[in-house]
Amino acid sequence: MPSDFTHAKDLIGQVLNGQSATELSQRLEPSWDAPAAKVSSGAHITPEIVERRWKRLPLPPEVREPLLPPEDLPNITTYQHNIENFIGIAKVPLGLAGPLRVNGLFAKGDYYLPLATTEAALVASYHRGACLLSQAGGCSAMLLAEGVSRSPGFAFATARDAGLFVAWLTENLDAIRQAAEATTHHGQLSDLRITIEGNHVYLLLDFYTGDASGQNMATIATEAACRLIIERTPVQPEYFFVEANMSGDKKASAQSFLSVRGKKVTAEAVIPAELVEQMLHTSPAKMVDYWRMSAMGGVLSGTIGVQGHYANGLAALYLACGQDIACIAESAVGITRFEVKGNGSLYAAVTLPNLMVGTVGGGTGLPTQRACLEILGLHGQGKARALAEVCAGLALAGELSIIGALAAGEFTRAHRKLARGKEHTE
Repeated sequence: MPSDFTHAKDLIGQVLNGQSATELSQRLEPSWDAPAAKVSSGAHITPEIVERRWKRLPLPPEVREPLLPPEDLPNITTYQHNIENFIGIAKVPLGLAGPLRVNGLFAKGDYYLPLATTEAALVASYHRGACLLSQAGGCSAMLLAEGVSRSPGFAFATARDAGLFVAWLTENLDAIRQAAEATTHHGQLSDLRITIEGNHVYLLLDFYTGDASGQNMATIATEAACRLIIERTPVQPEYFFVEANMSGDKKASAQSFLSVRGKKVTAEAVIPAELVEQMLHTSPAKMVDYWRMSAMGGVLSGTIGVQGHYANGLAALYLACGQDIACIAESAVGITRFEVKGNGSLYAAVTLPNLMVGTVGGGTGLPTQRACLEILGLHGQGKARALAEVCAGLALAGELSIIGALAAGEFTRAHRKLARGKEHTE
């Protein structure tokens, strides 16, 4: 019997739980009762507006207290441009890892890494990997490419019209570039790629966005480009959308993996065998054995790229430093590679093609997020490329630590000890 059928049967039995299918189906019918009172919406933040929202919630005061203690009330307007329907602040524990030594084209020095997470063992693991790299002379990191894309889509009556539209586009790229770049002081349209699918045309506008992560910048510039196109093209589309889901925004995609979205960075290090044994309690050969098997496991499961847990460290750093946390979906892809060198040392490298990071704009100006970027020494203009190289070093540190733990047979014990406070099973 197919396992998926078995699982489906078991699930149905659990869901029914003594009810008939008819009784259960009634639960899924639309309900036309009047909904609960609507939350007052908007981005404007005042104590009075926040109070009205809390009154919608039939909850005791002790629920509100951790989310909006009285001492936070004078500062709530700080968040006015970063949240809608504000009711409070969710606090996440913040740990410090490092130092991580990075010898990069833009990042140069020892960096202490602020990591916000609720997952025990995460900071400890990245701390161990960062210190290992630092004792080995640091990691070398290189920014390889950068660009943020938007992909408007245009629908035409026929493929012939789509082709004529594309012909017009190729002759008017300068005007399209001027319209896009007029919306921003820092953004530049670096490329425009075209895909025709039947009577649909997809454009991929690639922007340099300076030190901002740049997604809003790219969206606004693309909207301006589309307006100019619609005003001037002799072949009018039946309809268009400013984003037609080809850019790779907030999702892992083969296109971004093979090119770039955000910043593409690689980092590498050579670690002496004795340092691996001292700090990771295993050998380079054993780590390569694990890497080889895990690489094949990734292939068998169809992952985009082959890596252990980029998302752990990147999500913690993004949350601490005011990055768009949803971009982890695309940022946490890439390639990890381990080799044993002729002298027995371990060569380790990571390549991440989709790091969406910025040091200005978005959440980077909020108080705690700015403070975390200041811990790194990477807040403000001229720092985004360095932040991307530090992110690559962070990913390398995490790969070394987790693979070391798995190769040494310490992975389970570390989580049991740090997450449960116990060395042995309960």
